[in-house]
Formats: sequence, structure tokens, C-alpha cells
Amino acid sequence: MSDQIVSITKPGARPAPPQTTKQESIFPSEVISLPSKGWFYPENTPLATGQLELKVMTAKEEDILTSKNLITKGIVLDKLLESLIVEKAINPADMFNCDRNAAFVAIRRMAYGDTYKAKVSCPKCNADNSVVIDLGKMDNRPFDFDKYPRGQNSFEFELPLSKRIVTFRLLTKKDEDAIDADLKAMQKVNPDISNEITTRLKHVIIALDGNPDKGAIRKFVDEMRAGDSLALRQHIRTTTPDIDMTFDFQCSSCGTERREDIPLGVEFFWPNG
Repeated sequence: MSDQIVSITKPGARPAPPQTTKQESIFPSEVISLPSKGWFYPENTPLATGQLELKVMTAKEEDILTSKNLITKGIVLDKLLESLIVEKAINPADMFNCDRNAAFVAIRRMAYGDTYKAKVSCPKCNADNSVVIDLGKMDNRPFDFDKYPRGQNSFEFELPLSKRIVTFRLLTKKDEDAIDADLKAMQKVNPDISNEITTRLKHVIIALDGNPDKGAIRKFVDEMRAGDSLALRQHIRTTTPDIDMTFDFQCSSCGTERREDIPLGVEFFWPNG
């Protein structure tokens, strides 16, 4: 998701169809619907169609998943997605996180089916649980796209305590990499503090009361009341487009029941563990 705010096309104007550079492949493929519907991408890009064509994973991609070098660098899933996207004009790093999540789920289902066996630690008693998750039941969260202008990646939220209006955006993998780089740099200066929350908010917020000044945003985030910070993070998590990456969990030891996030890592693509 570039993830910057872009100009909206003139009323009634229709963007020219994006040029495609699809790879020729003898392998079957599947077209999936993106959680974002392509609504918030620039309208002249392939992702603006709201669909993504993925080829079925082969032994070549299994080689990618087992590459110790790629795993160490933290780019193994990026390389996997790059290999499987049919439209080569699409840079996986420019995709919104929600759309990448949907792509990874589709890749896993196409390769190994809907059954996913995993280990989940109980949040209450810490007991390890073996769970079986039906990936076929996962779906995109409901979202009213008509409330937002097409081609513009920005959302507004009024903070409950300060009553300030923040404008925030959906993040891409490229944004996540920038956040990680900032965190690593700050950790060298002060290894005892993570700065995870404030750093992420400084990247996700693009305007404060309509003012896009980055200095003012950074200063505000550092002084933001904890209640406002929590409310904003919860709002972003629950009200923006995404695939529902949770499942019903019940601990076999203490009986705790709750919705848990599906573990998503390299092991997600290896059903036999």
C-alpha cells in the first residue's frame, strides 16, 4: 500500500486499465478478492482492481520457505508472495497488510487444503493446546466502502479523551519495514525501552486535526493519553478492512474460551509440522 494520500480522480472519470505483465505459467492459479477491494490503492495500479491472481505453490516455493538465509533476513514470506503473484507489476511490499494476510491464507489453502493444525498457548494458564482450524471458514470483515472516497488511503477518528481528530492510514509491508528500522535504531540508543506503540502510531497517523505536519504528530503521540492511544489502536484493529484472522479457542486445561489470532509464520505453510 505507495501508502501516501493521493488525489481523487475527477467525478465521473474512470482510470485507464492498468497494464499487466503476467507471468506465463503451466501451473493452475486462483483469483482471490482482497479485503481492501482495492478501494484505497491509487486507481492506476493493478491492485486497485481488488483482485489478486495467485498460482499454486510448487516445490520451488517450498525451497523458498526452507531457505535459512531468507528466514534469517526476515524476508522469506515476501519472497514467497513475490514468486506466487501472477501479475509481476505488483510489488508485494506495496500491498496493505490486510491484503497480504488474505493472500497468505489463500496460498496455504490452495497448497494443502483448509485444515490447519497448530499449537496455541492459553493466555490464562499458559498451557499448550493442539488445535484444528478450518481455514475455509475465514472471511473478510464487513466494511462499508461507500463511506470513503476511492483511491484515498485515509480514515478519521475522534479520540475519546482529548477530542482531537486523527487521520490514519492502512499500512503496507514497506511501512512495517520502516517501523522495524526505526525500532532497531532506537533500541541501540536505549535498549531498555521498546518504543513499539509510539513508533507505530507515528507512522500510522498522517494528520492531526487536519494538520499533516510530521513534527506536530510526533510531539502529540509522545504526549498522547494512554486511553486515547488504546482507543485508536482498538479502532484500527476492529474497524478497518481485513480478513478475520481469529478462531474460537477453548483451553483443554482450564476451559478458557475466547477468540484467538491464528498463528501466521513459516510453519503456517507446513501442515505436518
